[in-house]
Amino acid sequence: MPRGVAIPEIRQQLFAAAERVIIRDGPSKLGGRAVTGEAGVATGLLYAHFSDLDGFLTSFAVDRAFVISAEVATLPERAGRGDIVATVCEAVLATPLVTVMAVTRLLVARPELNGRVREVLGARTGGLEAIESAAAAYLAAEQRLGRVAATAAPEPLSHALVGSVHYTVLRADSESLARERIRQVVAAVLAGFVTTAARR
Repeated sequence: MPRGVAIPEIRQQLFAAAERVIIRDGPSKLGGRAVTGEAGVATGLLYAHFSDLDGFLTSFAVDRAFVISAEVATLPERAGRGDIVATVCEAVLATPLVTVMAVTRLLVARPELNGRVREVLGARTGGLEAIESAAAAYLAAEQRLGRVAATAAPEPLSHALVGSVHYTVLRADSESLARERIRQVVAAVLAGFVTTAARR
């Protein structure tokens, strides 16, 4: 990158580079040089926008957790319309899986970042926790409408759903494989609790 040339949206460029490094090499390789090298920018540019590597990782985790929460925020409002399994799948898969896979793997490798994300976004409002909260609210709303069985427990179902998604994005070798497994997981977790009317 020539000196003196402005780089638009450099923070997002660096975040996208971090995602690629995590997916390809694992979170243990996520150093400043790895990120800037992947982004194709000067090493010092990261430190021009963030206090240090920890500051960058915190900002990355907060940003990606917010993206996930924003995508699922409207899920409860969709109660009463369409196929329940398809609706939940659509919400879970609304965020690019490379983003979900990368931030989840980083948070497992650097658990202290979870606390920093919660400090900014609040408890249960970011990342996979946001999916769990939104799914529980959605299933409860569908239950009130008679589209989810009265015997269902929305919160435990959502917990099981997100636990399975968490395992999948940690283990999957590719986005396509993760996407297919998540669809299977959602269908399996909700099987037996969705009424006939909600499948139409």
